[in-house]
Amino acid sequence: MGRNNLTRPSEFILLGLSSRSEHQKPLFAVFLPIYLITVVGNLLIILAIHSDTHLQTPMYFFLGILSFVDICYVTVIIPKMLVNFLSETKAISYGECLTQMYFFLAFGNIDSFLLAAMAIDRYVAICNPLHYSTIMNHRCCVLLLILSFCIPYLHSLLHIILTNRLIFCASNVIHHFFCDDQSVLKLSCSSHFVKEITVMTEGLAVIMTPFSCIIISYLRILTTVLKIPSAAWKHKAFSTCGSHLTVVTLFYGSISYVYFQPLSNYTVKDRIATIIYTILTPMLNPFIYSLRNKDMKQGLTKLMHRVKCH
Repeated sequence: MGRNNLTRPSEFILLGLSSRSEHQKPLFAVFLPIYLITVVGNLLIILAIHSDTHLQTPMYFFLGILSFVDICYVTVIIPKMLVNFLSETKAISYGECLTQMYFFLAFGNIDSFLLAAMAIDRYVAICNPLHYSTIMNHRCCVLLLILSFCIPYLHSLLHIILTNRLIFCASNVIHHFFCDDQSVLKLSCSSHFVKEITVMTEGLAVIMTPFSCIIISYLRILTTVLKIPSAAWKHKAFSTCGSHLTVVTLFYGSISYVYFQPLSNYTVKDRIATIIYTILTPMLNPFIYSLRNKDMKQGLTKLMHRVKCH
């Protein structure tokens, strides 16, 4: 569908992962279970943390919030994608597209800040165990939580305002399965120099600030743990951080591959890589945290036992 010098097209067409009709139902059959597993898995994490008094600590407080955000994150993307798999038009209105983009950016960055908060929590627990309860008090946790939500929401708002000022023409077909910032930007025929500069400066700062916190925290943790003579204590310290580091690697690894490159290099491979941090990481998080965490395993076991008893 062509568009000529339209400031605001009435709708966009989401091409999805494949434009072939024979691929749509198999893709629907793949992503529907993924969505259900993600929602149920993260919901179980939230319920386990809420119902077990042993999990009422800052670390699991942030994990519970992370699970809630992950449910919101995939809900912004997957339901519309599932509808489009079974639809002929695959259309999304202009307003709906910007709304999806806004919440996608917001929840994605909230994830990033929550991972940083969890890294800070592990740093204090391992490097300053005697002062842990004093430093990671209720006020500190609430402050970290407020920052984790406010900064991403303001960041997303800035990007949506800049996107809304663009002029679109030539085509309204988005070569992606959702309204990704980079894909929509490629459709603009007006100058998007300001937008790209904002992505590479303010956007980079918002992403790198929590990432830097994570790197610094774990370098300090590594330095502290290596000085400890007890092998058993070293193993315990690394095991409490292992699940978190796995999630951080998956999340930041895929984001770096997709976004830290020029807009002109954005290809089909990036669509596939996007699946890792938008869909697979939120689905894997409950498994990673429950399988590698003894306390979480016990919490889930208690929850299942309670459900069976009722």
